[in-house]
Amino acid sequence: SPSPSALERCSACSVRRQAMAMDTSTGDDLAEVYATAEAMEATTGKYDKAVELYLSIVQTDQQSEEVVKLKEQAIYKLGALYARGQEPEKLRALLQSIRPFFATIPKAKTAKIVRSLIDLVAQIPDTLSFQIELCRDSIEWCRAEKRSFLRQRIESRLAALYLQGGQYNTALDLLATLLREVKRLDDKPLLVEIQLVESRVHHALRNVPKAKASLTSARTAANAIYCPPALQAQIDLMAGTLHAEEKDYKTAFSYYYEALENSEASNDPEQAVNCLKYMLLCKVMTDSSDEVNAIITGKAGIRHAGEAMDAMRAVAAAHQKRSLKAFEEATAAYSKHLRDDPLVSRHLDALYDILLQSNICRIIEPFSRVEISHISELIGLPVQKVEAKLSQMILDRKFSGILDQGAGCLVAFDRDDGEKTYDATLDTLSNMSRVVDSLYLKAQKITA
Repeated sequence: SPSPSALERCSACSVRRQAMAMDTSTGDDLAEVYATAEAMEATTGKYDKAVELYLSIVQTDQQSEEVVKLKEQAIYKLGALYARGQEPEKLRALLQSIRPFFATIPKAKTAKIVRSLIDLVAQIPDTLSFQIELCRDSIEWCRAEKRSFLRQRIESRLAALYLQGGQYNTALDLLATLLREVKRLDDKPLLVEIQLVESRVHHALRNVPKAKASLTSARTAANAIYCPPALQAQIDLMAGTLHAEEKDYKTAFSYYYEALENSEASNDPEQAVNCLKYMLLCKVMTDSSDEVNAIITGKAGIRHAGEAMDAMRAVAAAHQKRSLKAFEEATAAYSKHLRDDPLVSRHLDALYDILLQSNICRIIEPFSRVEISHISELIGLPVQKVEAKLSQMILDRKFSGILDQGAGCLVAFDRDDGEKTYDATLDTLSNMSRVVDSLYLKAQKITA
């Protein structure tokens, strides 16, 4: 019987023969090659052979309807293989090599292929700068070929990549130019996407009023068209985020719930997990930590169980106990889901500040004079941090007192609520004055 190496050589020869026969093959032959490539793709260790066969289909010069359809499918398959193998350079080479083929197919199909290949590059980790270069290159090609529809959509994607890379001003400049152009064309689906990205950029720059204005414009445009669940989920997610920034956590919770449902409808589990995490954050921020476990053990929580849910459960437990130590342990243990998420991190900082203040107030309440080192020991934080916080609380009038830094003590005063008798006396005199004025006017009418 032939050895395994001999069988592999025969298989490789067969692949090369099929590839060499592409120029004279019919649509049926190409379909057979495509099926062979699919079978090899599913077989371990046959990656290179599958790529070679898909490339041979993509590079064929035949132009029949069946062949064009097979070439489209082969492009998608080849792109997926390159993405799985984490080969962004080959994806770019593929996109550039098939540009002559775009002249033979409708522009809508061209747009779909280009955007799909760019999406595949996004699946490869640490390729943000590469994606930006690829988008710029594709935009230049679109300008040369006068493909405005595709160019505008790639520019919208480029603005989102600038946002992801922290190039906020560059993103705003690109969006401003793009918005003027798209408004003239009245392309509402694209307008919604652009204004949504603009809202995110303004939010990243901490300009909440402008972020709200852009989101309102996006929702107005979305109301005039059919909005896919994926896009609606992003709109609701952004609306919830802006309401959370204004401390309106109850309204934010309802928007996050809508975003969760739309994310699940559009099969986006990663975004669904984030929506559920933000819902739990809203419950914690509204002092409803006891409801967190009920949500996690509910249907949505079970569907998206994982580290993100465990992180929010730990935060809720720390908040219920009013324990700063447990809070810090939770944020350290689940840093990926808490500190690496800018939205959660910002609100958790506010929550930590509230917890710290309440703990300090509880500790100093029985004392009129207490050493700062003693407060530091009871609360489990460095003396410098406690001293800085006490200074801030005194300036914010959270309690009355002074810091005696020479003795290292806090001197707390009884809260002076003011003498209420004087205010009551002034109110009485004011009421009497109005009564006298009223009686004087009536007396004038009688004597007139």
